[in-house]
Amino acid sequence: MSKIEEILKERILVLDGAMGTMLQRYKFTEEDFRGERFAAWEHPLQGNNDLLSLTQPKAIAEVHRKYFEAGADIVETNTFSATAIAMADYHMEDLVYELNYESAKIAKEVATEFTVREPEKPRFVAGSIGPTNKTASM
Repeated sequence: MSKIEEILKERILVLDGAMGTMLQRYKFTEEDFRGERFAAWEHPLQGNNDLLSLTQPKAIAEVHRKYFEAGADIVETNTFSATAIAMADYHMEDLVYELNYESAKIAKEVATEFTVREPEKPRFVAGSIGPTNKTASM
């Protein structure tokens, strides 16, 4: 039996809240979304919250920390739109693997940080995937 299964037999685990809503508080500009790596990208990037795992990883980690500090047991990765379909809007389909990997890495590092601090209350990470921004047609 896994650790999470053991804990679930004893209590309800609390999942974090909306990553996008928390990120809006930072009021990131186009330049913030681009960072150094994507400064010369030919297409607009503002609004690509998943990209912030590459360009603003400290902010992503800070959001995870805020949820753990508020009592969450589980944080979701910053990957709601990290699919080839959604990233096509930004011409970034080739970054999907890296976005998912780095987002999971950030969340896991913060979860480990809190688990080490409070081993009696281990923290967990769940992958997040939202619906695509395309409608299926017949």
